[in-house]
Amino acid sequence: MDKPDGKGRPTPSRKEAEAAAKARAKVPRTRREQMQAQRGARTESSKTVRAAMKSGDERYLLTRDKGPVRRFIRDFVDSRFSFVELMVPLLVVTLLLGYSGSPYLVGVGNTVLLGTVLLVVLDIVLMRFKLRRELARRFPDEPTKGTTYYAIMRALQMKFMRMPKAQVKIGQTLPEHYR
Repeated sequence: MDKPDGKGRPTPSRKEAEAAAKARAKVPRTRREQMQAQRGARTESSKTVRAAMKSGDERYLLTRDKGPVRRFIRDFVDSRFSFVELMVPLLVVTLLLGYSGSPYLVGVGNTVLLGTVLLVVLDIVLMRFKLRRELARRFPDEPTKGTTYYAIMRALQMKFMRMPKAQVKIGQTLPEHYR
């Protein structure tokens, strides 16, 4: 019968344990071996951190992303539709209209670009006021310094490029407590 809180692997034999300890204790002899060992350790460490950031594991997040307030801000920004997500397709349309050669189409492209920028600014301003209200309601005792900048920087990134990865879908209701 397996214990439910077991370690999930068999105990290594004495021979295997001694070989592993000897391999760990082996010091690289040349500078090249030392650099390769450091590069391998750095690669392994960054793979672990990147995987944890994709899954949202709090232990490996950067200091700026840690804590329940930041988690709420990430979820708040990720759960709403933003006009920033339409920026790239509209910029391509504007670019094509600009190269069309027709002064009328160039004017239309410039108007579309200006309208898009205004919509993004309006969207961010509205998001800021909604976020401040929610933060005051959910985290009355927490300091809110830097939260607006954090939310705006996250909102200005395209959804698939955000790190830590989005943990909620657009339109999903957020949990009431983030402790």
